[in-house]
Amino acid sequence: MTGPAPDRARVIPLCPGPPPDPAAPASREPLLRDLVGDVLRSERLAQERTLKDVADAARISMPYLSEVERGRKEASSEVLAAAARALGLGLGDLLTRAHGELVRVTGRRTVTTTTRATSGSAHNGLCLAA
Repeated sequence: MTGPAPDRARVIPLCPGPPPDPAAPASREPLLRDLVGDVLRSERLAQERTLKDVADAARISMPYLSEVERGRKEASSEVLAAAARALGLGLGDLLTRAHGELVRVTGRRTVTTTTRATSGSAHNGLCLAA
């Protein structure tokens, strides 16, 4: 007695399309940890502060902050917020500057959206949809 052939699992590629050409130059997106680290380091140096001073103010270890600045560690949002605060920035400021660096490095412009808010709207043009 033979029944129908068992179903085989179908493999669906995560990135549809042809495989990348190995001879083509790599156009790799920069890593977020590198961008954030660059922003932290440049702000620290602009303030002429030492790694130890900022690490102490942020209550994180100096070696760990050094690794974060060099993009070697993927820091948690709490650590990033503490490092940003130690430099007089908010987490949003840090991420905004990292975004600006991403735009600069990749040469991409940001997509702007227009809202249809009426003047004096209680939500100031912000709408959420479920």
